[in-house]
Amino acid sequence: MDALLIVVITAAVASAVCWILSLITRDTSWVDRAWSIVPVVYVWIFVAGAFANSDGSVRVVLMGVLATAWGARLTFNFARKGGYTGVEDYRWAILRGRMRPWQFQVFNVLFIIGYQMTLLVLITLPALVAAEHPAALTGWDALFVAAFLGFLLGETVADQQQWRFHQRKKEAGGTLAPGFLTTGLFRFSRHPNFFFEQAQWWAFYALGATAAVAGGAGFVGGALNPTIVGPALLTVLFIGSTIFTESITASKYPAYAEYKRSTSMLIPWPPRARAVAPQS
Repeated sequence: MDALLIVVITAAVASAVCWILSLITRDTSWVDRAWSIVPVVYVWIFVAGAFANSDGSVRVVLMGVLATAWGARLTFNFARKGGYTGVEDYRWAILRGRMRPWQFQVFNVLFIIGYQMTLLVLITLPALVAAEHPAALTGWDALFVAAFLGFLLGETVADQQQWRFHQRKKEAGGTLAPGFLTTGLFRFSRHPNFFFEQAQWWAFYALGATAAVAGGAGFVGGALNPTIVGPALLTVLFIGSTIFTESITASKYPAYAEYKRSTSMLIPWPPRARAVAPQS
């Protein structure tokens, strides 16, 4: 069976399971729990399909390894925050309270499950491009692999800094001025972990594009090919999610307005002078 068809069927089954569980448990975080797992499965299906068709290459296996490293790190971070213990993302509860029950269920089907589960397929499609163009590795591959690993390290550091902050906040009784993290990588970006997460999938896209170019495709269809939709829509999702998350944070912490004024939202950048005092 065609690898893409297997991925589509797998994604459809996973989506149905997430939807059914969300109805049974009244918990809409099932897609969150699948987020770091199903893309890894999809990429390895493309890898297996490539070798089944005698089109396997070092590049497509390397992409499988990179996706696995991404998934393992993200799964660990999600698990230690209690993501697999039945804790629902607080943002879904807020949205549920702002909508009528039927409106939220439409939102659940179309966005929480439909959009996000489709997106998790789209971001893995560069692996299919690499599988279809089993060309030899180039210097560009080395560059994009290094970029992916650098972004992976950046997200690991950012998540660890955030984890330590929340642990200190918990030990302090739930209050730690100014209420949110402003040091470390968060001095240069309000959401460095979000930036590095997106950047990894742009590097992943670049690896697929490199395969297409090395396989003889031109700029259009090679360096610029339809799978760019995946990382582009991921960026759209993160920007929208970040704006919503920040509206919640700003309503809780008055000092966030100054932090927002002085610090880049996503791309790490030297901050402007600000009056927010660092955590003690």
